[in-house]
Amino acid sequence: MNKVNQIIGIDISKDTFNAYSLRMGDANSSNNLKGFKAFEKFLEKESWCVMEATGSYHHQLATYLYEKGYKVSIVNPLVIKRFIQMKLRQTKTDKSDARMIALYGTEQPLQEWYPDPEYIEQCKMIGSAVNLYFKQSTALKNKLHSLESKGSMTGALVRSLKRQLKNVQKEIDKMEVELELLIKNNEGEMLTKLSTIPGIGRKTAMLLISSTNGFKMFENHNQVSSYFGLAPMERTSGSSVRGRSRITKTGDVKIRNHLFMCSFTACSSNKQCKALYDRIVAKGKSKKLALIAVSNKLLKQAYAIAKTGLEYDSEYRSVRQTTLLK
Repeated sequence: MNKVNQIIGIDISKDTFNAYSLRMGDANSSNNLKGFKAFEKFLEKESWCVMEATGSYHHQLATYLYEKGYKVSIVNPLVIKRFIQMKLRQTKTDKSDARMIALYGTEQPLQEWYPDPEYIEQCKMIGSAVNLYFKQSTALKNKLHSLESKGSMTGALVRSLKRQLKNVQKEIDKMEVELELLIKNNEGEMLTKLSTIPGIGRKTAMLLISSTNGFKMFENHNQVSSYFGLAPMERTSGSSVRGRSRITKTGDVKIRNHLFMCSFTACSSNKQCKALYDRIVAKGKSKKLALIAVSNKLLKQAYAIAKTGLEYDSEYRSVRQTTLLK
């Protein structure tokens, strides 16, 4: 149990949030600055506020509480869902959820939340907008392809779609330039060094920096692998269950896809990745499994370079092994 005076469970939505503490009971307030100030009267100096990650709805309240000096924890909604199921609770209301989040906070170890630097927040917002533009671009291309298959590649509709596609691509280019500028101004050296890894392009390096706050969120590469859903998950039980190991697939799908595409290049240009790929295939494993392992290897290399400040060295492993043999 967490040794603080007051654990506050908060269930938050777009316009309002419900809070509950074992000592103070229930509270309800609006999800805006006025509501935050009113809610602060509910808190004590040593209060620890626990809430779910609910898209963007929780961010403003979490930031406000952090800046006021309160401890904050943001928990994966799936963790709270499983905790409620474990308690065999059937009621599903905002008040009951706030109570269960408070109970979770009293029974489980909490990790304190810290807001990302301003430039990281900007990078994430730009990245989200770029993703939206790419979806729009794909939809426009699909519509043009549909018209082309019907033999209708002229007329006002086609011209309109092409104009929109051109405009969307311009916005993508502008936002990617802005994203690179933000990262250059704040983590330019890391961006340059990550780009020295054969197989990792500049765009992937920027995505890794912006999604991990320059890898400052992690203490080891295993945590990075788990965060992006590339950690293997074993499924065995007793003598009868022998399921195939799979990656967890939690975290950012876009990053995993980028790393998977990078693994194709890395298998031919990255010495360590090529050795890993060949070794796994030689054991009779599938090529896809080997490529996933290479993706994990690239992530491990990126983490090591970000933490040490060194550039990629293709002979690093062999030099280390030679030293160990001596």
